[in-house]
Amino acid sequence: MSDLLSHLLTQRRWLLADGGMGSSLFARGLESGYPPELWNVEHPERIAAVHAEFVDAGADIILTNTFGGTRYRLKLHQAESRVVELNVAGARLARETATRVAPERAVVIAGSMGPTGEILEPLGPLTHSEAVTAFAEQAQALKDGGVDVLWVETLFSQEELSAAIEGASQTGLPLVCTFSFDTNGRTMMGISPAELASIHAHSQLAACGSNCGTGASELVASIVNLARASAPDAVLVAKGNCGIPQYVDGAIRFDGTPELMAHYATLALDAGARVIGGCCGTTGVHLRAMRRALETHTRGLAPSAEQIEALLGPVSTGAKAQFAGKTARSAGALSAPRLKTTHRPD
Repeated sequence: MSDLLSHLLTQRRWLLADGGMGSSLFARGLESGYPPELWNVEHPERIAAVHAEFVDAGADIILTNTFGGTRYRLKLHQAESRVVELNVAGARLARETATRVAPERAVVIAGSMGPTGEILEPLGPLTHSEAVTAFAEQAQALKDGGVDVLWVETLFSQEELSAAIEGASQTGLPLVCTFSFDTNGRTMMGISPAELASIHAHSQLAACGSNCGTGASELVASIVNLARASAPDAVLVAKGNCGIPQYVDGAIRFDGTPELMAHYATLALDAGARVIGGCCGTTGVHLRAMRRALETHTRGLAPSAEQIEALLGPVSTGAKAQFAGKTARSAGALSAPRLKTTHRPD
């Protein structure tokens, strides 16, 4: 299978990734606590509607509805024996929808793989080999369903990233990994963007970056700090939440407007990202505004913390300290994860 993601990146300055699958499904009736992956077979038309919305808005990359598709996440719903069924179905839905909605252009189908939901040793009970097996199982099912790339997202620990890379790499597909920097400029396990850059430099990831988190401003700040520590040719991914979540009328709503997300997209490009999309709360309306902004924007210098705050909102003190170079990079950088890579480098 050809590496469509890398091919498109040689042709384009930037690619637009899709929006928030989970929040879009909640808007279509998904109840809190119910596994979205089951909808791949129970309500495929609703999953297809989300993909169609994103593709129609101009997304170059769409992620499958398989974020919780490992056996450990599915076990919470007595569905651990359905890993292959649900992941294959999710991949095929994304492929069929993209082909139907945009037959005239190439759309990258990315197999979404989220955390196992378990804590890996030495802090938790899940062993490295068990995690590798789980990620490999999901990754192979996504490949069998026809994805172009595997997209491991919302990670927060080096241990889980190591297992994900080792397991997913067994398929031979390109691999993208994104962390969620949601705790004062770091992940909940303390990893900084600079430390992720160190891991990326020693791996064969097609791209790495940041997703989800605490809002568009913090996401852009993480990309600035990631880019500063990365090689000039590193492909970075920005996939931020649509503003800040708020509890309104019994439901979680995100306050990001299309205008705010347009500013976020151009700032992310200036910060160094080449793949730019949205996460929770981001709809097709937001994506369309982001694409228009990117198409008319000439990339400038990386934004300062003050510029980010002026357009998107507050940046945490931890992220600001990284802007100022007050956190250790080489001395505090993590070692490269244990890898068994089989796919070709980007």
